[in-house]
Amino acid sequence: MGTGAGLRVLVAEKLAEGGVEALAEHFTVESGVGWSRDELLAQIAGFDAIVVRSATKVDAELIDAATNLKVIGRAGTGVDNVDVPAATRRGIIVCNAAGSNSLSAAEHTIALLLAQARNVAPAHAALVEGRWERSKYSGIELEGKTLGVVGFGRIGQMVAERALGLGMKVVAYDPFVADSRYRELGVDHAEVPADLYAVSDFVTLHLASTPDTRGFLDAEAFAAMKAGARVINVARGDLVDNDALAEAITSGHLAGAGVDVFPEEPCTESPLFGLPGVVVTPHLGASTAEAQDRAGTAVAEQVVAALTGGVVSSAVNIPAVGPEALEVLGPFIPLAERMGQLAVALAGGVASPIHIGFEGDIANVDTRMLCTAVIAGALTGHVDPPVNIVNATALAEERGIEWVETTAQRVGDYRNVLRVRTGDIEIEGTTVGVSSRPRIVRMQGHAMEIEIGTHMAVFEYSDVPGMIGRVGTILGDAGVNVAGMAVDRRDGGAMMVLNVDSEVPREAQEHITNIEGFESVWFVTLPELGVAE
Repeated sequence: MGTGAGLRVLVAEKLAEGGVEALAEHFTVESGVGWSRDELLAQIAGFDAIVVRSATKVDAELIDAATNLKVIGRAGTGVDNVDVPAATRRGIIVCNAAGSNSLSAAEHTIALLLAQARNVAPAHAALVEGRWERSKYSGIELEGKTLGVVGFGRIGQMVAERALGLGMKVVAYDPFVADSRYRELGVDHAEVPADLYAVSDFVTLHLASTPDTRGFLDAEAFAAMKAGARVINVARGDLVDNDALAEAITSGHLAGAGVDVFPEEPCTESPLFGLPGVVVTPHLGASTAEAQDRAGTAVAEQVVAALTGGVVSSAVNIPAVGPEALEVLGPFIPLAERMGQLAVALAGGVASPIHIGFEGDIANVDTRMLCTAVIAGALTGHVDPPVNIVNATALAEERGIEWVETTAQRVGDYRNVLRVRTGDIEIEGTTVGVSSRPRIVRMQGHAMEIEIGTHMAVFEYSDVPGMIGRVGTILGDAGVNVAGMAVDRRDGGAMMVLNVDSEVPREAQEHITNIEGFESVWFVTLPELGVAE
């Protein structure tokens, strides 16, 4: 895109001075702070880039009006207020300031932890109202207590390090972090959340918000926690069922909670407000001067790179490669990402190292991008910030996840084959047809060819009459339509893979799982592709 001369950047919300100065060195920068929605819609066509924080909604309507827009910069970690698919369809780069608020969020978690332990908020309120109540607000020490960290990415690890410094014991749960990373930090590894709940005096959440994690802490989870435990949420508001949390506190089972985020914001009413032992803050996790400065400077650097032909390391919808490389590797990126998603879904988590193999013509080119696409697929929907083939390797390294790449010449039915193995799961895939449709060609040693769909069901079972029909009947009774099927028989056993049009209801899943002769059963819903389409 050249030097940037003549390009115009709209800063729609207050941005750190350093960020504005960095943009002004290259472009004409104009402020849209305080503009109404109508003003923004009327003026946006004249700009090549827009920089926003969290208040401005860069939705499909605004993107349609932005006829010259090339870059959307989000001065923060998430991109919840940006319609990324709409921007991608228009060829607009979306970038953020990934990691800019991690330290602030970790420190705010510790602040709520300490406020909980020492009853800071209610003691302050009582004293300013003229009540000196020392005995009423006696607290607990943190040394020797156990902190359970659910979600062990960048922020979770920062929290763990600080808790260890306070003399706490730390146990963490995250199936997408290698065992070696837990050992490096001196943190116990919980295999399942229930193991963490059973021993933790405090439970803190640091998960991405996905369909699988929304409502992660519900009544069942609270019931599994130690009596007198406390919950802290500085991550995402929809991770916790606040009604169930309020009930657990009111009943006396839990001692309290520290909450910074809510399902709907701004939030001025909540079942948690006014409960004893509850400390709430209005989404202050990233609200520090340092975090805002980092976010402003970081997003400015990304916008400059995007508009001047540099590497956009925090792009959320494009790979940081040139068009020539994409022309060669592009058809295989959706396959690689989908295979990473499917392998991890079947394995129930990432087992490090991930083995990635290339056979055929594709083995003769630089396949690093395809390895990264596999890693991106493996982590998609399971980590925060949102993962793509630009940031996938960095996020994997944070979690101690390694990968091993092998190449070989192919002798077989397919010109090119990609193999992915994690834990006990191994799948092979290729692309088919002029549109390079992703296909599985082998799974767990069974030869088959089937599209990698959004909703899939996989069965290993005894090769006896009637098994396929029984599955079909149960799915039909549940209103689930089968879109595709592949079956392979071997040594008295068989594997069946189905693509279905919708998620299989839990009752139907249980019915099929309980059929005699079914040895392994998986029901998989894959997240949307990050950058492959």
